[in-house]
Amino acid sequence: MIEVKGVNKMFGDTQILFDITTEFVPGRVNLIIGASGQGKSVLTKCIVGLHEVDEGGAILYDGRNFSAMTQRERSVVRQEIGMLFQGSALFDSLSVEENVKFPLRMFTDMSEAEMKDRVNECLDRVNLNGKNDLKPAETSGGMQKRIGIARAIAMNPKYLFCDEPNSGLDPKTSIVIDNLIKEITYEYNITTVVITHDMNSVMEIGDHIMFINAGRNWWEGSNKDIIKTDNQEVVDFVYASSFMKNLREKLI
Repeated sequence: MIEVKGVNKMFGDTQILFDITTEFVPGRVNLIIGASGQGKSVLTKCIVGLHEVDEGGAILYDGRNFSAMTQRERSVVRQEIGMLFQGSALFDSLSVEENVKFPLRMFTDMSEAEMKDRVNECLDRVNLNGKNDLKPAETSGGMQKRIGIARAIAMNPKYLFCDEPNSGLDPKTSIVIDNLIKEITYEYNITTVVITHDMNSVMEIGDHIMFINAGRNWWEGSNKDIIKTDNQEVVDFVYASSFMKNLREKLI
């Protein structure tokens, strides 16, 4: 579990986050949604320690006060975190195998054989068996996202952060990535946090959804709750398109 307690964040004289409190539970896909510039990325960076929370706030990983830790203590927690970046962030000069192996080389003392076995397990899990020797440039956008997921789970993380995992993908491939994130979350009981603007993701995999507006935790609920909400800011954001409006009318 990740707990966010009373988090505020200011940059100079400008306050970006206002007293945000929430919980991200294991075995559920937790989404952070909201319009651009409302504080989603700042909050996520606070959670993983790229920004420090202002005094009085705290981030806890399974009861461990991450905000109060030294950098050395934080490094232990960070090894329990998997990251799927918006642009996949693969190393172009490395093969698929070496990309997935990268965190294992950095943070474990596994032998080459053990790393190879773990890479193959992860590639098998994302349906990329036998693609070890390809370079990222030889793979599609959807494959690169799956390689990124394989790398993110290589260390058997307790926590998985995904930044716009469907960015740049066609609708069919987006569904594949959504389903894969959901399956891995349930299978390994991971605390998964996804930043997304993709409304299909909201409806399909949103076990817990947090809507940030003007730097505040404006609304929380499930994908079922969001269909029926009368929170006007949420309705305006989620159902901005005529398609989504028509879908809501059919569902409620």
